[in-house]
Amino acid sequence: MSKSIERRLLLSVTIDNCVTQAFTVGGPGGGGKDTSNTGVRVIHEPSGAVGRAQESRSQLTNKQKAFYRMASSDKFVAWVKQEAARQQGQVSIDAKVEAELARDKLKVEYRTAKGWETVE
Repeated sequence: MSKSIERRLLLSVTIDNCVTQAFTVGGPGGGGKDTSNTGVRVIHEPSGAVGRAQESRSQLTNKQKAFYRMASSDKFVAWVKQEAARQQGQVSIDAKVEAELARDKLKVEYRTAKGWETVE
């Protein structure tokens, strides 16, 4: 017997959730390469992830590649994990660290001529 795991969509990121920028591709190649905006940069602002593509003469192909590279980046993957945990009600690592560094959990001492004294 196998257990059935319930799956539900936690988040969805599309190209509409990103900032897309077209830019002119320089370098050799001819065919209007220097004058057309075929290079594409895709920026997912919440995560800070960026994908960039300029290999193709097609802006659409470069947009698809740039989105894939953005979605595969370490920054985006880390953001997805953090966002999924937040949506499931899990405490973020930052909140855990803040809780552990609360004043009532810390003991601060300093050395004097008489020995160690505790800060209250």
